[in-house]
Amino acid sequence: MKEFVEYIVKNLVDSPDKVNINEVGGTSTLIIELSVEKSDIGKIIGKKGKTINAIRTLLMSVASRNGIRVNLEILEEKEEEEEATTEASIE
Repeated sequence: MKEFVEYIVKNLVDSPDKVNINEVGGTSTLIIELSVEKSDIGKIIGKKGKTINAIRTLLMSVASRNGIRVNLEILEEKEEEEEATTEASIE
C-alpha cells in the first residue's frame, strides 16, 4: 500500500524527495500517514478535496481486494508546530 500511495503522490508534487509516508498497522485497519512539502499540500488536496478523495478511493479499492481497511491521513509538518509552540511560550 505504501508504495502505491508513494507512486501517486510523488508524481503529483513539485518536491518528490520531500514526500514521507508512514504505515501504522492496527488489528483491522491500516493507517497511512502522508507528509509533503508545505507548498505541495494544495496539489495533494486539490480543488474542494477532489484529488485526495480520488487517491483515497483508489486506495480503498486496492485495499478491499486484499481484504483490509485503509485510512489515508495528511500530516502537517512538525517543525511548524514546534515553532508555533515556541513563539507562543516566548510571548
